Amino acid sequence: MATGTTDPDRRERILAAVLDLIAEDGVAGVSHRKAAARAGVPLGSMTYHFASMDELLREAFTRFSSTIVAVFEERLGAATTADEARAAVVGLVHHLSSGNQRDLILTQELYTLAARRPAYRELTRAWMARSRSILERHFDPDTSRQLDALIEGLSLHRALDTEPHERAVTVEAVERITAARARPEASR
Repeated sequence: MATGTTDPDRRERILAAVLDLIAEDGVAGVSHRKAAARAGVPLGSMTYHFASMDELLREAFTRFSSTIVAVFEERLGAATTADEARAAVVGLVHHLSSGNQRDLILTQELYTLAARRPAYRELTRAWMARSRSILERHFDPDTSRQLDALIEGLSLHRALDTEPHERAVTVEAVERITAARARPEASR
């Protein structure tokens, strides 16, 4: 018989704590003990909510990728013309690369896991598919795939370069990829 109080937010706190730990120490620095301490939960909560460290990491990275997809949706969701969609892509590149080191590190940690382990490759494929489906509201599938790669690549380059490129460089890259390849106006 349980005698303690319920804590409906415990699972979410654990996931948030794990993402914070990954951003600080990398995936290798995450342990059940550290995550429990960071989340302020008993150590036993870790195995109650997550069967393994792998399940915990997958769920944490799934949560993280959903936040990035939400940014895609926010930036591209309001676009109703090809020009607005192009401007939204440019804005997205600059938003994703503008000083949020935590998201940059989390993205790279996930990519590293995906390069080594098939389960994480599937997670990144699902993330890319969701991002591309948002882009495909405005551009054909091939262009959307190219734009998705451009967004990731330019965001990474801008975030890591000691002298980030100007917005005009991003505008030119998006224009080159999308030249005459946008979906008809208001195809949302």
